[in-house]
Amino acid sequence: MCVKLFSAFLLAPLCHKVYAPAMRNGESLFREIDALFHPRSIAIVGLPREMKSGSIFLMGLLDQGFPGKIYPVHPVAEEIQGLKAYPSVSAIPDPVDLAIVLVSHRAALPVIRECGQKGVKGAVLFTAGFKETGTDDGKALEEQLVAVARSSGMRIIGPNCMGLYCPESGLSFFPRLSTDPGHVGVISHSGSLANILGRVAVTRGIRFSKVASLGNEADLDSSDFLAYLGSDPETGVIGAYLENVKNGTALFRTLREVTQKKPAVLWKAGLTREGSRAAASHTGALAGSQDVWGGVTRQTGAATVVGFEAWVDALAGFSLLPQRWGDRVAVISGPGGLAVGAADACGREGLRMAELSSETCAVLADVLPPTGTSLRNPIDVGFTGALDIAIYEQATLAAAADPGVDALLIIGHGLTPEANRHYVESMIKAHRKSGKPFLMVDIPGVGTEIAGEFGRAGMPFFDTAERALATYALFRRYHLWRNGRG
Repeated sequence: MCVKLFSAFLLAPLCHKVYAPAMRNGESLFREIDALFHPRSIAIVGLPREMKSGSIFLMGLLDQGFPGKIYPVHPVAEEIQGLKAYPSVSAIPDPVDLAIVLVSHRAALPVIRECGQKGVKGAVLFTAGFKETGTDDGKALEEQLVAVARSSGMRIIGPNCMGLYCPESGLSFFPRLSTDPGHVGVISHSGSLANILGRVAVTRGIRFSKVASLGNEADLDSSDFLAYLGSDPETGVIGAYLENVKNGTALFRTLREVTQKKPAVLWKAGLTREGSRAAASHTGALAGSQDVWGGVTRQTGAATVVGFEAWVDALAGFSLLPQRWGDRVAVISGPGGLAVGAADACGREGLRMAELSSETCAVLADVLPPTGTSLRNPIDVGFTGALDIAIYEQATLAAAADPGVDALLIIGHGLTPEANRHYVESMIKAHRKSGKPFLMVDIPGVGTEIAGEFGRAGMPFFDTAERALATYALFRRYHLWRNGRG
């Protein structure tokens, strides 16, 4: 019932002609998309000679060290940034695997036709001015693009998108993104969010296998890429920012299959009247129902979040936390108020404050100063802990060794650069020794940058205890669902 409601609600507003994705089996679709993420040659059609927005695509490829051939296409330029330029795609003497199309929307159709005749496997259309304009002309032109591409077997990403990022193959849609591959795959209807996520991720320990900015998804859509990432051996966690759902039934079925193998963290926008109106002007998205969407994600086991910060938190948590998800949490903190707030957050998220053993309490009694501290959970190491990091270290080791503790939430910092360095090193050492989930939390106003160091060590770092525990609870609920105990 929920599937029918979901699909009908999303698809009913479509009254214009739509080219549904061509029917292909899973293996064929996987090969098609995988080839787009691993091109041997790229043509950038409409690449400007001077520094304009389209220049970022060449800058991104050069910054990533793309190992294949790059062919600038410009009607009159003979060379752009040291690369030989060609007046058209057909003038390129060698095969082209992927085309990045930057020309105006009116000039896009002949370019796509020429790419198809050239045997290009796929085209990324950065060009806007199609369905998202809300005009009949824009919709019709977008449909023509798909029809022409389909006639030659070429696939389209977009239009109105940034395209693809794959550190493993040196493919990028923006400069200064990480060149280190990881195991987080991302689908986004927003190109700017995909770019922002790529820049923020490095400070949170998130590294990517593949990222796809889909825009209007006139041809390949979110269900196609979700299925691809679900089968991709390089991807362990999937994140998706979705505005529209072109085929609700396909998304439901794909989600249900994918989440049995790996987590999918979804941020669905456009579920309110105001958000739906904004999405329609952004990518031509259709309205959605919050209640129906919630029912679908509950049935599929997808992890849902609201907002960019929660999305990044969840991607960091799911990609870095070890596969252990007990509900008994030990909180270690210098500031007492933040520790009490963390205890409250445990209760709100359905987690429990761990009962520390008498042996653990005895160790803590020897470690902690006699005043301004607490031996009970939450463990308050007091102000002295920020100066004498050995107090933090020994308290953390004691709590981590307690068999009644499943996970640790640690709120802390050193007050001097030397103390902070000791703090980071000792927490990483304790984490490696215990193997338990460590949730590292900032102290507001301290002003030190340690998130990246913890992220590189496999320890997710959060701005608040509330966000850390919300992420851990989401992580735990997914694994309970996947193991049949949710």
